[in-house]
Amino acid sequence: MKHLIALAITSFFFLTSVVSLLGAEQKNTVNPPSSSPTPRVVNDLYPGLTTGVLADARASELPKGVVLKTGKFVIRDHELNEEIAQAPEELRPKLKKYAFFILEQIARFKLLQAEVTSWAAQTGQDISEKNEDEMIQKYFKALVEKVKVNDAEIQDFYNENTDMLQGASLAQVKPQIEQFLLQQKQQDFINEHIRAVGRRMQMTISASWLKVQASCVRDNPVDRVRASEKPSLVDFGSTGCVPCEMMAPILETLREKHKGKLNVLFVHVQENPILASRYGVQSIPVQIFFDKSGVEVYRHVGFLPQSEIEKQLSDMGVQ
Repeated sequence: MKHLIALAITSFFFLTSVVSLLGAEQKNTVNPPSSSPTPRVVNDLYPGLTTGVLADARASELPKGVVLKTGKFVIRDHELNEEIAQAPEELRPKLKKYAFFILEQIARFKLLQAEVTSWAAQTGQDISEKNEDEMIQKYFKALVEKVKVNDAEIQDFYNENTDMLQGASLAQVKPQIEQFLLQQKQQDFINEHIRAVGRRMQMTISASWLKVQASCVRDNPVDRVRASEKPSLVDFGSTGCVPCEMMAPILETLREKHKGKLNVLFVHVQENPILASRYGVQSIPVQIFFDKSGVEVYRHVGFLPQSEIEKQLSDMGVQ
């Protein structure tokens, strides 16, 4: 598990080169979390804190030193400190601030360990001579074996991104489109599967520890604009990414046009990898729209024309 942090904070870059080439676009609407009269899980107590495996963990008081437990494993605070100590020195101050993030990565890893062991026993897999990373990758491969991309999905993607493809024919870019869509569908499938495993294991997180960490985690530019009581548009991107650079002048225009009515924020993912990972950014650019209550209402991956942004802002009441 010594490479856990490094893998976690860089996982969202795996599709960047494909997105830069294609100007990849995927739209989805995010429904606000349902309200609960007696909040019991992380996502109810602290909406938007995470979309990962801890979103459904129940908050309750645990024995001193224990930050999370399930029926199969326990995670103690010293494990978090050990993980942080193994990270590059320049990252340690940020990781201490984002200890919740570290806990989520450890929990995800332990969930996978338990699932892989169970899967190997059921399928007769010999895991005696394989390391953990090899077995997890083999498990992932088996898990997404039936995830496919059909011709209609490829055609729809091509039709929606003709401007970005600069006149290339479908035949010329079909392999790249298929690769991008397949990787994205596989990653989404794996993420939802692991979250479902977490729900099934009924994880419990220390309520007092969570309260402190939730405050620390939210001390960042994105959460500050979400708490401003104004609608916000947050763009996650990077330099050297073609669609990201195409977004830059649009963001500046929007910032001036809606000054005082809308927060427009750019987050450089290479400078803020932990923050990007926390917000589920797996490819760039990503535009996330938050209403005045700080609730995510819409998310888009890839280049987004100003006209489309204005339509979404209008739906949010920003004129």
